[in-house]
Amino acid sequence: MIGIYFPASAITAEQHNAVDQKVSADGPPEGMKLHSAFQEGDKLAMFDVWESKEAFEAFGAKLMPIIKEMGLELSEPVFVEMVAFEVA
Repeated sequence: MIGIYFPASAITAEQHNAVDQKVSADGPPEGMKLHSAFQEGDKLAMFDVWESKEAFEAFGAKLMPIIKEMGLELSEPVFVEMVAFEVA
């Protein structure tokens, strides 16, 4: 499993929700275990957990055209190897 941190980007919560609706219109992305979005100052950051980097990259093929279509920019992701992941 892999964690992916997107440092704060100039995206509003409303823009995030609009992107989320578009990318999940066909159901949750295959391989995604967790998606979170949170404020860092006046910007939005995200942290995801995916089954693999390959699963995330496959999702990127769907995500990035939507991001570009909406005129948004994401910060560069930081990949971390997950040591533990539990759902309460």
